[in-house]
This record gives sequence, C-alpha cells and structure tokens, in this order.
Amino acid sequence: MSSVSHSAAETLRHRLLGHLQTLYPELEAAPILQQLLAIMRLDQAIQQPVPHSNLWDQRDIFAICYGDSIRSPGEKPLQTLHRFFNRHLRDAVNGIHILPFFPWSSDDGFAVIDYTSVNESLGDWSDMQAIAADYKLMADLVINHCSARSRWFENFKARLDPGKDYFLEPDPQADLSQVVRPRTSPLLREVQTLEGKRHVWCTFSHDQVDLNFANPAVLLEFARIVRQYLDAGIQVFRLDAIAFLWKQQGTSCINLPQTHEMVRLLRTLIEHCNAGAVIITETNIPNRENLAYFGNANEAHVIYNFSLPPLLLQALTCGSARHLKTWMMSMPPAQNGTAYLNFLASHDGIGLRPAEGLLSTMEIDQMVELMQRFGGRVSWRALEGGQNRPYEINIALFDALKGTQARGEDGLQIARFICAHTIMLALEGIPAFYIHSLFATANDYQRLEHTSQNRSINRHQWDVDALEAALVEPGSHHHRVLRALKAIIDIRRQQPAFHPNATQFTMHVGDAIFGFWRQSSDRGQSIFCLHNISDTAQCVPLADINLIELDDWHDLISGEQYADLQQQITLQPYQCMWISNR
Repeated sequence: MSSVSHSAAETLRHRLLGHLQTLYPELEAAPILQQLLAIMRLDQAIQQPVPHSNLWDQRDIFAICYGDSIRSPGEKPLQTLHRFFNRHLRDAVNGIHILPFFPWSSDDGFAVIDYTSVNESLGDWSDMQAIAADYKLMADLVINHCSARSRWFENFKARLDPGKDYFLEPDPQADLSQVVRPRTSPLLREVQTLEGKRHVWCTFSHDQVDLNFANPAVLLEFARIVRQYLDAGIQVFRLDAIAFLWKQQGTSCINLPQTHEMVRLLRTLIEHCNAGAVIITETNIPNRENLAYFGNANEAHVIYNFSLPPLLLQALTCGSARHLKTWMMSMPPAQNGTAYLNFLASHDGIGLRPAEGLLSTMEIDQMVELMQRFGGRVSWRALEGGQNRPYEINIALFDALKGTQARGEDGLQIARFICAHTIMLALEGIPAFYIHSLFATANDYQRLEHTSQNRSINRHQWDVDALEAALVEPGSHHHRVLRALKAIIDIRRQQPAFHPNATQFTMHVGDAIFGFWRQSSDRGQSIFCLHNISDTAQCVPLADINLIELDDWHDLISGEQYADLQQQITLQPYQCMWISNR
C-alpha cells in the first residue's frame, strides 16, 4: 500500500472509530471496526470522496415506482418496467427509485422478509443490474424494522442466532408515553418465544418489528446488505424511516443523537466504497427536524423536501402562495454537496406532519376535508392522551388537484396539475416524479377495496398495453399530461440556472403568483419563474421584476420575447412563465 493510500486508510479508520465510540461507548470499538472494514472490503480498496462536491446537475430527474407498477402478462415486471422506461421515458428521467423489491409480508414491501433477495415475482438481481446500467438506481435500505416473518425474527422467537438479540424488548410496564408515533396501533407487541412471553417494539405495525441498533451485530448485518447493493450497481440509498432508528427510554425516540451518528457512519462507509454514491434520508417529520439530517454536509447528501407537497397543494387549492412563500424564505440554501429532493406525490400519500407549524390546524383540516370530497382517504397518528390527528392524505395527485376550496371541481384540473409540476421542476433541488404523476393516474378505488389499505388508492398497477394505448391517444388526459411534462422537463434540463444548487430568491408579486428567481453559479443565466396558482388571470408589470435592460429576455416555455420591459404581462389561470436572459 502506498503512503497516500496508507494515509487514506488511517484517516478512514480514525473517522469510523469515532463513529463507533460515540454509538457504543461501553464496548470495545476496534473489533467492530475491523469487521466493518472487512465486510465493506475497505481493507482492500478505498475511494476518496471530494468534500462538498455536487454529484448532480440540472439534467438529473428521478422517477419513483414499484417494481410492478407496470405489468405485462408472461414477463417479469422489472423487465417490463425497464423496457417501458427505455421506450417512453429515457429522454425525461435518468434516475429510477424502485420501491422495496425484496420478499415482503406487508406494507407493499416495507416489511422485508429477506434483504438479500429480489422478490421472485418481480425478477432477479440481473434485472436490477440491467436497470442500474441504464439509470441511476435508487433503492430503499429499510433499516428501522423488518418483517415478523423474517428469518431474524423467527430466530428471535426460537432464541437462536442470528436474531436472538436483534430486537428491542422493553418492559411493558415502562413509561413510553413520550414516544412519537406515526401510527395508532399499540407500540408493543406480545410474542411467545421459546423462553416465554416477550414484548417487542413496533413503531409502524405489528408485522414490522423494530431492529435494535444498540447491538452492533445489527449494524454489521446491514453493512453486508449495503455492500451487496453496491455490488449490484445501486448508487442511491434511501434510508427509510431513519428518524425512528435509535430508541432510548425516557425520550421521544425520534431524531436522537445516535440516529444522526448512525447516518454519519453509513455515509462514511458508503462513500468510501463508491465516491459517487448518494444517501437520501426519508424523514417525514416537521421541517426544522428534517433539515437537521444535512448535518454539516456530513450526513445525508440529499433530504426529501417533505413540506413542499402539502404547502403546494394548499396553495393551488386556495389560490394563495402566502404560506408557500413564507416557508420558502425560511429554507436555507443547500450548501454544495447537499441538495433537496423535490416531489409532490409518493406511494405513501401527502404527509401532513411537515406542514405543522407552517399551516394552521384549521387550514390543515380544511385541506383534509377537501381531499375527502375529491375521493381521498386519511391516515391518522396517535397523540399523547389518546387523541388522533391526520398523518397523511391518501389520494392520487391528479384527483387532489381537480378543483379548489372555493369552487370545488372545475375544468382546470390538467392546467393546475401541470402548474404544480412546473413549479417543482424550477425549484432549487433535484426533481422526483412519482410514476403515477407522469401518467396522471386517478384514484384506484378497486385496489383500495381489495386491500382495505388507504395507501392503495395511489398504487395503481398499469397493464403495459393499456398504458401505452392511453399515452398515444391524443384525446386522453394521460397523453396530454405526459407530453406537457416531457416538454417542460426538456426545457429544464438545458438551463444552468436550474442546477439543484443554483441561487434562489423568493419574489413578491402578489399572493396569486408564486415567483422566484434562479441564477446559475457563473451568473451568466437568470430565470424569473412566475406561476399563477389561481383560477383567475393575473397581471404582472415587468417593471416589478427588475429585469436588466441590457439583456434579451424571453419566456422559455412559450418562446415569447420581451423587448419592452415596461409592459404588463398577463398569466392565465395556472399559466407558468420562465423568463430567461439566455
């Protein structure tokens, strides 16, 4: 080993040792370190990540889907998905997040039975590797819990290794009232084991048993899993439900210091195996707590912009960007090496906790009531004292935007839907489209009835022939939406000012206009993004935007030129303008 590589190895060892000593102060850290290095093969080769390096640019667009979101008879769904993306979406997205593709027992994949296998009904690892060869592949590291049907939990009940000490066994009489819950089910589950009754910790459901990371053997198991994923070509790791990872009696058991330390440790391991790999934290929590997962650019590379979906939905259904602008002005710019992941819809629904403190309880309740009128469902969470509050809205985004608070359903659904995604594409950060937003899929009541799970309403499975027929039918809203979104994506990907880390400032041109200014890092391009979020036409004097007269300004979307900077422009309901000087 050369002196440089020796130095890199020693630096890495020192960093990892620091993480381990913080997490396990009562244990000897050196043996754990040696095992981690061997499992990750960091005793053989080390890559050097460049601090504060942006591993993305304006061309990066992700799609989020299940492995079987698109199906074809006689073909493995992962192969169908790959073929469909190559045929229809290759020019629109370069990254795919495939939601849990492992053998599972519930929660559509998030109760993992075996982390090391691809669900046979979807395909196999060769199918995943083929997708990873064509796209940046994001996969879930379902790290907080595993299935009650997993080998680990079966061993726990039989008091065998591995698994006997992998789960939390709190005293059922202990005071756990401070624990923050995203669900209404009892926190503890009684289990009969070979040694009698035990109680295990279940943050989400009794089929999803929380893992005990205070036992370093659990960390070593996940190091093996991470190494396997890296070898399969997975480049982006989504740390699912990471905020709940570490438990400590007498605390809220959410966002604990040990959880943040674990994120730092995982990042150190992963980026020294692949300097181009990215960690994304999935933390559906209030905004300030979510931002903490950037750390000092040493935790998540990317965090979900969880406040955006409920705030934008509220703005578009009320016709006012007041709360959206207030939030935007409070958001710190992501420093180089970090970025926001912007999304409007997901497989879970529209989370409401990230709107807490940004919208009033009354405004949230009004939005929930409207979404129920538009066919949506509501999932609840338990509060201390036995009360319940709305946790998320379960609805297809296309149906969520079919009308407004004041007028109900109207004929502006498609325009409103395109406006929402145009805003997402212009904002600071990396855009991610839930696959059903690309196709404007409506609520799936049949699937909802079949599963009796609220989230199923937005987890439709398309037959590939039916989908392709809908996308080529000029009169279908599926065709119109995808064509419009692809055109806007194409514009975005060519603009340096839309780099995820380019400068962003909020504009104040009335509450019905959500406006912001983006500027490229070399200051060569400025784009003034104006979005009419109301159902009435809005007039904006160009003089209010302060365009520099020496530049030539035009709307990137319509192509309209603006020679007279004293003129007044009119934005029709939900019309968007990206006024650029190049």
